[in-house]
Amino acid sequence: MIWRAFAGSQKRLTAGTERARRFAAGYSPLLAFAEPSSADFAGIAPYCEAGERFYCGEWTGAEPAGWKIELDTTMCPMLWTGSLPPSDETLHVVRLRAEHVPQAMELTALTRPGPFGERTIELGEWYGVFEDELLVAMAGERLQDGTLREISGICTRPEFQGRGLARRMTELMVRRLLARGETPFLHVAAKNTRAVELYKKMGFVVTREVPMRIVVRN
Repeated sequence: MIWRAFAGSQKRLTAGTERARRFAAGYSPLLAFAEPSSADFAGIAPYCEAGERFYCGEWTGAEPAGWKIELDTTMCPMLWTGSLPPSDETLHVVRLRAEHVPQAMELTALTRPGPFGERTIELGEWYGVFEDELLVAMAGERLQDGTLREISGICTRPEFQGRGLARRMTELMVRRLLARGETPFLHVAAKNTRAVELYKKMGFVVTREVPMRIVVRN
Protein backbone atom coordinates (compact mmCIF):
# COMPACT_ATOMS: atom_id res chain seq x y z
CA MET A 1 0.00 0.00 0.00
CA ILE A 2 2.74 2.49 0.93
CA TRP A 3 4.72 1.76 -2.23
CA ARG A 4 1.62 2.15 -4.42
CA ALA A 5 1.01 5.59 -2.91
CA PHE A 6 4.67 6.58 -3.34
CA ALA A 7 4.84 5.37 -6.93
CA GLY A 8 1.42 6.74 -7.87
CA SER A 9 -0.87 9.36 -6.34
CA GLN A 10 1.77 10.88 -4.03
CA LYS A 11 4.92 10.44 -6.10
CA ARG A 12 5.40 14.23 -6.30
CA LEU A 13 5.74 14.29 -2.50
CA THR A 14 8.48 11.66 -2.38
CA ALA A 15 12.16 11.29 -3.20
CA GLY A 16 14.10 8.27 -4.40
CA THR A 17 14.34 5.88 -7.32
CA GLU A 18 12.05 3.56 -9.25
CA ARG A 19 12.90 0.83 -6.72
CA ALA A 20 12.90 2.74 -3.44
CA ARG A 21 11.19 5.92 -2.27
CA ARG A 22 10.59 7.97 0.88
CA PHE A 23 8.34 10.88 1.73
CA ALA A 24 10.27 14.09 1.13
CA ALA A 25 11.96 15.56 4.20
CA GLY A 26 9.53 17.04 6.70
CA TYR A 27 6.63 14.75 5.87
CA SER A 28 6.01 11.48 7.73
CA PRO A 29 9.25 9.42 7.84
CA LEU A 30 8.09 6.48 5.74
CA LEU A 31 10.26 4.33 3.47
CA ALA A 32 9.00 1.83 0.87
CA PHE A 33 10.35 -0.51 -1.78
CA ALA A 34 8.96 -1.77 -5.07
CA GLU A 35 10.21 -5.26 -4.18
CA PRO A 36 10.48 -5.66 -0.39
CA SER A 37 12.10 -9.08 -0.83
CA SER A 38 15.07 -7.32 -2.47
CA ALA A 39 14.91 -3.93 -0.74
CA ASP A 40 17.27 -1.44 -2.37
CA PHE A 41 18.74 0.31 0.67
CA ALA A 42 21.85 1.30 -1.29
CA GLY A 43 19.68 3.09 -3.85
CA ILE A 44 17.69 5.08 -1.28
CA ALA A 45 20.69 5.94 0.92
CA PRO A 46 21.67 9.11 -1.04
CA TYR A 47 18.19 10.50 -0.31
CA CYS A 48 18.51 9.98 3.47
CA GLU A 49 20.56 11.87 6.03
CA ALA A 50 22.67 10.15 8.68
CA GLY A 51 20.59 9.61 11.81
CA GLU A 52 17.21 9.76 10.02
CA ARG A 53 14.70 7.20 11.32
CA PHE A 54 12.12 5.63 9.01
CA TYR A 55 9.15 3.32 9.36
CA CYS A 56 9.49 0.61 6.72
CA GLY A 57 6.71 -1.87 5.99
CA GLU A 58 6.69 -5.34 4.41
CA TRP A 59 10.48 -5.86 4.47
CA THR A 60 12.04 -8.70 6.49
CA GLY A 61 15.59 -9.02 5.13
CA ALA A 62 18.86 -8.91 7.03
CA GLU A 63 20.12 -5.59 8.38
CA PRO A 64 21.69 -3.81 5.38
CA ALA A 65 25.10 -2.15 5.41
CA GLY A 66 24.88 1.45 6.53
CA TRP A 67 21.57 0.98 8.36
CA LYS A 68 20.42 -0.16 11.79
CA ILE A 69 17.16 -1.91 12.66
CA GLU A 70 15.69 -0.30 15.81
CA LEU A 71 12.35 -2.12 15.92
CA ASP A 72 11.08 -5.30 14.29
CA THR A 73 7.33 -5.87 14.65
CA THR A 74 4.13 -6.17 12.58
CA MET A 75 1.17 -3.99 11.67
CA CYS A 76 -2.35 -4.52 10.34
CA PRO A 77 -3.69 -2.54 7.39
CA MET A 78 -7.44 -2.15 7.99
CA LEU A 79 -10.01 -1.23 5.32
CA TRP A 80 -13.37 0.45 5.90
CA THR A 81 -16.35 -1.77 4.99
CA GLY A 82 -18.95 -0.28 7.34
CA SER A 83 -21.85 2.07 6.75
CA LEU A 84 -21.81 5.85 7.13
CA PRO A 85 -21.27 6.77 10.81
CA PRO A 86 -23.94 9.10 12.24
CA SER A 87 -23.08 12.78 12.53
CA ASP A 88 -21.74 13.99 15.88
CA GLU A 89 -23.00 17.50 16.58
CA THR A 90 -21.29 17.60 19.99
CA LEU A 91 -17.78 17.13 18.59
CA HIS A 92 -16.22 20.55 18.03
CA VAL A 93 -13.08 20.42 15.93
CA VAL A 94 -10.64 22.89 14.41
CA ARG A 95 -8.89 22.44 11.06
CA LEU A 96 -5.19 22.17 11.88
CA ARG A 97 -2.85 24.59 10.11
CA ALA A 98 0.77 25.72 10.31
CA GLU A 99 0.27 27.54 13.59
CA HIS A 100 -0.87 24.28 15.21
CA VAL A 101 2.19 22.24 14.18
CA PRO A 102 4.13 22.73 17.46
CA GLN A 103 1.19 21.40 19.48
CA ALA A 104 0.67 18.53 17.02
CA MET A 105 4.34 17.58 17.29
CA GLU A 106 4.12 17.68 21.08
CA LEU A 107 0.98 15.54 21.10
CA THR A 108 2.48 12.87 18.82
CA ALA A 109 5.70 12.81 20.84
CA LEU A 110 3.58 12.19 23.94
CA THR A 111 1.22 9.57 22.50
CA ARG A 112 3.31 7.99 19.69
CA PRO A 113 0.50 7.21 17.19
CA GLY A 114 3.06 6.50 14.45
CA PRO A 115 5.36 8.41 12.10
CA PHE A 116 4.63 12.14 12.09
CA GLY A 117 6.62 15.09 10.77
CA GLU A 118 6.37 18.86 10.77
CA ARG A 119 4.73 18.84 7.31
CA THR A 120 2.47 15.83 7.80
CA ILE A 121 -0.64 18.01 8.11
CA GLU A 122 0.03 19.18 4.52
CA LEU A 123 -0.75 15.67 3.27
CA GLY A 124 -4.51 16.18 3.68
CA GLU A 125 -7.14 17.44 6.06
CA TRP A 126 -6.24 17.34 9.75
CA TYR A 127 -8.57 18.20 12.61
CA GLY A 128 -8.05 18.69 16.32
CA VAL A 129 -10.05 19.03 19.52
CA PHE A 130 -8.95 21.86 21.79
CA GLU A 131 -9.68 22.60 25.44
CA ASP A 132 -8.51 25.95 26.77
CA GLU A 133 -6.33 26.31 23.66
CA LEU A 134 -4.63 22.95 24.36
CA LEU A 135 -4.70 20.36 21.57
CA VAL A 136 -6.08 17.25 23.26
CA ALA A 137 -6.94 14.99 20.30
CA MET A 138 -6.46 14.89 16.55
CA ALA A 139 -6.68 12.81 13.38
CA GLY A 140 -6.02 13.40 9.70
CA GLU A 141 -5.06 12.07 6.29
CA ARG A 142 -1.70 10.72 5.17
CA LEU A 143 -1.29 8.09 2.42
CA GLN A 144 -3.34 8.13 -0.78
CA ASP A 145 -3.63 5.39 -3.41
CA GLY A 146 -6.21 6.50 -5.93
CA THR A 147 -9.53 6.61 -4.08
CA LEU A 148 -8.07 4.82 -1.06
CA ARG A 149 -7.24 7.35 1.67
CA GLU A 150 -5.48 6.67 4.95
CA ILE A 151 -6.70 8.01 8.29
CA SER A 152 -3.64 8.63 10.43
CA GLY A 153 -2.28 10.27 13.57
CA ILE A 154 -5.29 9.30 15.70
CA CYS A 155 -4.34 10.22 19.25
CA THR A 156 -5.57 11.69 22.54
CA ARG A 157 -3.65 13.18 25.45
CA PRO A 158 -3.59 10.63 28.30
CA GLU A 159 -5.50 12.82 30.74
CA PHE A 160 -8.35 13.20 28.21
CA GLN A 161 -8.68 9.52 27.31
CA GLY A 162 -11.85 7.64 28.19
CA ARG A 163 -14.13 10.17 26.47
CA GLY A 164 -14.28 8.34 23.15
CA LEU A 165 -12.38 11.09 21.36
CA ALA A 166 -10.26 8.70 19.26
CA ARG A 167 -13.37 6.89 18.01
CA ARG A 168 -15.23 10.12 17.35
CA MET A 169 -12.31 11.68 15.50
CA THR A 170 -11.95 8.53 13.40
CA GLU A 171 -15.67 8.59 12.55
CA LEU A 172 -15.36 12.27 11.62
CA MET A 173 -12.62 11.43 9.12
CA VAL A 174 -14.58 8.44 7.80
CA ARG A 175 -17.60 10.67 7.13
CA ARG A 176 -15.47 13.24 5.31
CA LEU A 177 -13.72 10.66 3.14
CA LEU A 178 -16.92 8.84 2.24
CA ALA A 179 -18.51 12.17 1.29
CA ARG A 180 -15.67 12.66 -1.20
CA GLY A 181 -16.16 9.20 -2.67
CA GLU A 182 -13.00 7.84 -1.07
CA THR A 183 -12.52 4.60 0.87
CA PRO A 184 -10.87 4.99 4.29
CA PHE A 185 -8.14 2.71 5.55
CA LEU A 186 -5.67 2.86 8.40
CA HIS A 187 -2.69 1.07 9.91
CA VAL A 188 -2.50 -0.18 13.48
CA ALA A 189 0.22 -2.08 15.34
CA ALA A 190 -0.75 -5.75 15.42
CA LYS A 191 0.11 -5.97 19.12
CA ASN A 192 -2.36 -3.16 19.88
CA THR A 193 -5.23 -5.61 20.05
CA ARG A 194 -7.46 -3.13 21.87
CA ALA A 195 -7.26 -0.67 18.98
CA VAL A 196 -7.71 -3.45 16.41
CA GLU A 197 -10.92 -4.59 18.10
CA LEU A 198 -12.20 -1.01 18.40
CA TYR A 199 -11.67 -0.37 14.69
CA LYS A 200 -13.36 -3.68 13.83
CA LYS A 201 -16.44 -2.64 15.81
CA MET A 202 -16.49 0.67 13.95
CA GLY A 203 -16.51 -0.94 10.51
CA PHE A 204 -12.89 -1.63 9.55
CA VAL A 205 -11.60 -5.10 8.65
CA VAL A 206 -8.04 -6.40 8.89
CA THR A 207 -6.81 -7.12 5.37
CA ARG A 208 -3.58 -8.84 6.50
CA GLU A 209 -0.71 -8.63 8.97
CA VAL A 210 2.59 -7.36 7.55
CA PRO A 211 6.12 -6.76 8.85
CA MET A 212 6.96 -3.27 10.06
CA ARG A 213 10.41 -2.07 11.06
CA ILE A 214 12.01 1.14 12.19
CA VAL A 215 15.40 1.65 10.53
CA VAL A 216 18.04 4.32 10.99
CA ARG A 217 20.52 5.55 8.41
CA ASN A 218 24.04 5.35 9.89
